[in-house]
Amino acid sequence: MDSAKDYKPIRRKLNIILAEDDYDDRLLFQEALNELPVDVELTTFNNGDELMGWLNDDRNKLPHALYLDLNMPRKNGFAALGEIKRNDKFIELPVIIFSTATNRAMIKQVFKDAAHYYIRKPANFWELKALIYKSLKLIEGNDIALPGKESFMLTTD
Repeated sequence: MDSAKDYKPIRRKLNIILAEDDYDDRLLFQEALNELPVDVELTTFNNGDELMGWLNDDRNKLPHALYLDLNMPRKNGFAALGEIKRNDKFIELPVIIFSTATNRAMIKQVFKDAAHYYIRKPANFWELKALIYKSLKLIEGNDIALPGKESFMLTTD
């Protein structure tokens, strides 16, 4: 899945959030989105404090999905995920963990904490693009049911 013809258009405009402290990772994420046949409005935050401030502001509309890094300053992804999942206001917000963490205990923890999917940041751009597309297709249909363990980690396979 590397050429434009491999990706079918996503029919509706999606508003998504990326909470990621690494500038280069935010740039690559945006570049991958730009190469996909999807109309996306991307809002980014550098840390969990900024993210939670925005989410808790009633003037802001809940996004279609949140891509959440685990290792961020000030408030990390674990703390932000816990706050999100304890608030009924965010019950319909799909949270997709977007992290380099490979520690099984950490992955098991975010699964238990009710994240929807887990994307391990890939080493190359085409995999990043494919994983973002796969996750967008999963949330496109408004299916917010939590997956089982076998579907939690998204891969390019």
